[in-house]
Amino acid sequence: MGFQASHKYARISARKVRPVADLVRGKNVNRALEILEFNPRRGAYLFKMVIKSALANASQDSAVNVNQLVVDKIYVNDGPLLHRPLGRFVARGRWHPIRKRTSHLHVVLGDPAGNKADADSQPAAEENA
Repeated sequence: MGFQASHKYARISARKVRPVADLVRGKNVNRALEILEFNPRRGAYLFKMVIKSALANASQDSAVNVNQLVVDKIYVNDGPLLHRPLGRFVARGRWHPIRKRTSHLHVVLGDPAGNKADADSQPAAEENA
């Protein structure tokens, strides 16, 4: 069972946020929030808010211990580009458009015991000798 939250159309490039997602993937929720609290990157603040939202979704279920949850999946997708009507002049008298990038941030929290049970339920590959 997973509890998810997302932030769509975040005004930050996905390339800038992906290293922050790699920092907390697979970590306990409390440890992940602690890492993001002291990370100076702007994407850390955005992911901290998304993880808190997923925790709030998990707290609605009384059977779940929110302190035992881990960051099961965390990923960033590219969003649509915002094209500004004016551009910039660059070298040799050329002109480039201004493209403001957006991204979609997704977080899925899961139970660490549930992840191990899924791995045990898959049959081992048998070798034909």
